[in-house]
Amino acid sequence: MLLRPGQLSLEELQALHAGGQPLVIDPQALPAILASAAVVQRAAAGTAPVYGVNTGFGKLASTRISEADLATLQCNLIRSHSVGVGAPLQPPVLRLMLALKAASLARGHSGVRPLVIDTLLAVHNAGLVPCVQSQGSVGASGDLAPLAHMTLALMGEGEFLVDGAAQPAAEVLRRHGIAPLQLQAKEGLALINGTQVSTALALHALFSFEPVLESALVIGALTVDAARGSDGPFDPRIHALRGQPGQIDVARCYRALLEGSAIRASHLKGDDRVQDPYCLRCQPQVVGACLDQLRHAAAVLLREANAVTDNPLVFAEDEALVSGGNFHAEPVALAADAMACAIAEVGAIAERRIAMLIDSSVSRLPPFLTADAGLNSGFMIAHVTAASLASENKSLAHPASVDSLPTSANQEDHVSMATFAARRLQPMIDNVAHILAIEWLAAAQGIEFLRPLQTSPALEAAHGLLRQSCPAMPADRYLAPDIGSAAALVRGGALAPLLRALPGLPMLWQPG
Repeated sequence: MLLRPGQLSLEELQALHAGGQPLVIDPQALPAILASAAVVQRAAAGTAPVYGVNTGFGKLASTRISEADLATLQCNLIRSHSVGVGAPLQPPVLRLMLALKAASLARGHSGVRPLVIDTLLAVHNAGLVPCVQSQGSVGASGDLAPLAHMTLALMGEGEFLVDGAAQPAAEVLRRHGIAPLQLQAKEGLALINGTQVSTALALHALFSFEPVLESALVIGALTVDAARGSDGPFDPRIHALRGQPGQIDVARCYRALLEGSAIRASHLKGDDRVQDPYCLRCQPQVVGACLDQLRHAAAVLLREANAVTDNPLVFAEDEALVSGGNFHAEPVALAADAMACAIAEVGAIAERRIAMLIDSSVSRLPPFLTADAGLNSGFMIAHVTAASLASENKSLAHPASVDSLPTSANQEDHVSMATFAARRLQPMIDNVAHILAIEWLAAAQGIEFLRPLQTSPALEAAHGLLRQSCPAMPADRYLAPDIGSAAALVRGGALAPLLRALPGLPMLWQPG
């Protein structure tokens, strides 16, 4: 893949996240890289103080460093900032980190030599992932600790993850024929000042949630038919009057998924229910609003992935190094918080659909979806599990961006907490996947009580896909393994082809 600095697309980022994409920097980027590096080299040889080039860092910015110690200054910066704790970040996040950092430096405003970018790409293209602890960044000045761990591995002093185990970086680099990076003026600072970790984590969540959201649409439609709900609320005229694009697109999905259902045809007349519960009727309004938030987050993250976010920035045309604050990850933090709310709401309305299905007074299905209620408890406690996960997500959805603790002796006195804001999305996605798994099992059970009637072709395919791994439950049995199997199908995108095969539907992150 040709890495065009500042021009990465969301599709290219998704491909990088998936792995197996060797990168080559666009040769047209080289003149700007060389020009900015020359500015830094001249500043390093001069007498004027330049932050991070010949001064200390943070609160120590007024401390001058001699020219003889400039390389040591950069190495010490990386060593002192490699203080992360917690479990290592996952390989898809680390692949994105390496690529995003290379793309940012290659914009030609960071003052690094081409060798620095070449080393990042050599590590990426060799399939190596640095061992980077997941905790320890407040999202300003950039993702310092995790990017320091990444850089320490490039220097041959940290560690790489090989088959899930940490191995000394020097040995791993030697095996792959990659020379350890020897830092020069400003290069350590350029490598660790930036938002690439929080951005990679947020993109990881965006891409991880896509198949879960697609599953939510299919499973939600299956529940509509299991409860003999109406497709009237998905009438395009309703949604056109409001004009919200996500709502319009989600309603279109439900219409397509329910098209051709004999179950729906069976109760078009004579059904004494006037309106369905909100968990059925308002799915376009709720899930559509979530989709709009996710689309906005995708746009913010795409801009951030193409941005230059270190400090100071080099403007070669003016021979200037200018201090600023692009390392402050507030855009990422707010986008991740919006994603958290959307993820939580997709799970919350799914939990309500499960509660509706097991309530015979509403769904008009057997109590708890079992034919011999009392002797059997059916889905009674499976719903309790879903409720616990939905409640957990409500706590996790509390915005991280509203919290800030001053650091660096109050020099860095407002921070974004973007790294945690993005990192906490993965457990939320896991929770939603399990809620949807329980709903899928429950909706499939509900459909079977309506036999011999058939649901739509698309939803019959969804029902059949589940039954390949999880048989029906005519009487109580050990259900936890089925929940796990269904959740794996949800996260793995097994339902996505059913949705994507329907004509006229938009890609999730792009309005139709």
